[in-house]
This record gives sequence, C-alpha cells and structure tokens, in this order.
Amino acid sequence: MVTVRTISNVAMILLSIMMLLSCTTHSAVLESNENHIKSATFLSEKFEVGPGKIVVKTLLDIDFPRGHIGVKSFDVEVVDEDGNSVPLYETYLHHWFAVKYIENITMSEYIKQSHDLSNGIEFERNDGACQGFLLPHYWGLGGESRGTYSNLPDPFTVELGNPAQIKHEFKEKWLFSIMVIDTRGTHDRKGCTECRCKLMNLPKDFYNVTTGIDGQLLSKNYKGGLFCCQDNVQCKLRNGFRGPTRQLSLRYKIRWVDWDEHQVPLKFYILDSTDRVRSNGSTPIHDCQAEYTIPRNHDNDFPHVKKADIPMTKGGYLIYGTAHMHTGVVNTTLYGQDGRVLCTSNPKYGTGKEAGNEKGYLVGMSVCYPRPGSIKIEDGEILTLESIYENKFRTGAMGHFYIYLAEQIPNQ
Repeated sequence: MVTVRTISNVAMILLSIMMLLSCTTHSAVLESNENHIKSATFLSEKFEVGPGKIVVKTLLDIDFPRGHIGVKSFDVEVVDEDGNSVPLYETYLHHWFAVKYIENITMSEYIKQSHDLSNGIEFERNDGACQGFLLPHYWGLGGESRGTYSNLPDPFTVELGNPAQIKHEFKEKWLFSIMVIDTRGTHDRKGCTECRCKLMNLPKDFYNVTTGIDGQLLSKNYKGGLFCCQDNVQCKLRNGFRGPTRQLSLRYKIRWVDWDEHQVPLKFYILDSTDRVRSNGSTPIHDCQAEYTIPRNHDNDFPHVKKADIPMTKGGYLIYGTAHMHTGVVNTTLYGQDGRVLCTSNPKYGTGKEAGNEKGYLVGMSVCYPRPGSIKIEDGEILTLESIYENKFRTGAMGHFYIYLAEQIPNQ
C-alpha cells in the first residue's frame, strides 16, 4: 500500500537529487542508506591522449559535494568517451591527486578565464610534514586505484566545508593534479611508465633548463622520474606505429554524510620513505624527494629497501593505512618507535587483460583497518617507514604511506 508518507519520502529524495545535479555536472546519486551515506559519481573534464603521449594536467574546480560534510571514500579510474574502463597497458594512470584550495569569490571569474593561480587562491594541504607544496593532497593514488579500498569505517570521516573554518569571502574548492601515459605502440611500455628519460623525446636543452625539487638544475645522472614526464612529451614509438587519439576522463565516486555530532573527524598524513629528516635544534626539517631510483645491482637477489625515520609532531589513533607504490613493490611497512608494526600494505598484481586485473601491473594495495583505539601513535613519536621493491633497476619509484588518525575514540 502506497501511503502519503511514502510519496513524501520519494518526493524528498527526488528533490535532493535535483538539488545535487543543479550544482554539479555528469553526476548521479547512487546511494542513500540507513547510515545516511550519500554517493555520487562524477566525470572530470576530458583530456586528449595519443600513442606515446604524456598528459600532465591541473583540472580546476572539479565537481564535489557541497556543504558541511564528512567524506567516507574517494575512488577514481580512467574511462574513455563511452564510459568504458581503460586498461593500464593502454593508458597508464601514473597518479591522480585531489587537492583542496579556497578561492576568493571576488576573483573567481578572473581565475576561471586566466587559469592564473597566483592571485585569489590559497592551497590547504593535508596534515603531513613534507616541505612546501610537496605531496599536498587529501586523496590520490595511481595505477593501483581500482583495487585499493578507500572506505573509512563509521563513525570516522574527513570533515570538509565547515563554514566556521573558511575565511570570509572565500569558497572551498578542489582540483585534480593528474599524470597519464599512453603506452600504445611504445618501444618499452614498462620504461615509459617509469618515465625513463632516454625513452622520451626530450628537448635538446632539457638538462640545461629543467630544475628539480630542490630548485637546482637536474643532474645529467637523473635517469628518470617525474621531471622527464612533462605535459605533451612523447614516449618513443615503434617505427611506423599509428594509432588514434582518444578523449579520456577521470570517473570518480565520492561517498559522504552530512555533518552532525555523531561524526568523528580524522587527520590525514602522507609519509614519504625518501624523507631525509634533519633537525634545527628541536625543530624537525623534512626533505621529501617524492621519488627515487633503484640502481642496477647484479650482485645479489635481496630486495631493495628504502627507510625513513619520521617524527610525528601530533599523534592519534590509527584508523586506516595504505600505501601509494609502483609496480615492483614487495611491500611497505610502518613501524612505531618501539619497533611494533603499525601497518603493512601488500601489493596485488594483475593476472589478466581486463581493466583492474592487468597482467604484470600493480593493481591494488592492501589496507589496514585496526580495531579503533587499539593502535595509538604518541605525540612526538618517531615512526619508521620501510618501502621494499624488487632489486631491479627502476626509475621514479615511490614510497608514500597514507594514514588517517583520530584524536579521540567515541565511547562504544
């Protein structure tokens, strides 16, 4: 029997969908369950790829749920014009980062027209300790995106859109920073995904004009990594190969709840195994490199280990942990100061041809969900991050560990 109350509930749901769609594009509400979790899927603006082409883009003001909310998960993949998932062996998703910023509403039209980010925008990075604007994002992975869970357990969320924390005349917005590499027809697919400089059609004066993270000119010993994968650079193709260009997008799904007193906010930290921490008196100075090269080593079969000892100014209870790594990873482990294992993230490698299970590619990293309250990181505790790869020559290797910490655990 259909009651007036049922009709009213349906009307409210339809009204909510219409309101969401009115402020976003390419979106659809997919879920609203008994825990009041809402869900929407969005498409980013398109970007064009062709055989061997590298695309490095910043996509401003992406569609995002509005209001004072708590985000429960954020999942991303690359799709073609028809919405089909694109396999990594065709277009490799090197990384995507979702970065928060606030924009002066009086400057919005100027910024939209000019893409000038030097005026009217302030970036708000995560709680991690890397210097400057290095690893600033709140969510972000790479080729392992489809197989890595991002769900946060109840009642924990990432709080966003709190009007009390947004400056007057500013609006909270989000951007994507992306790198994709089309490897169709390339001489060396694996080398291209590692951004090996010798496989790229780089400008002749590349080493004379290109600066690294430290602001200094790149050394001629720089064999590969982020700086050899620049926008519109071409990875060398097999002689005579021809292939069509494609219009691709990021398809991303966000799950969230409206903020209320039942939600517990989390702090998000990115730790980097390349962090060369030093001190200035009692103040730690972080020197993250974001990537590293694993040199050729024919002497042994032992895996390559990269370690960093990272002081945590502010601790908390560990709620979630995982790693952003590249193909070749053995595992990554985060240790407490007393040597206890806080979280180990293990890789999943593909065995087939379908998107999400590409043979030989890293397609997922395991996630730690410790019982809330069971693992506490103390203020000032020095954590050790250990990233282990196969002992093979590799450029652009990464060892980033993501942890969400709660300052308090609610009473059960």
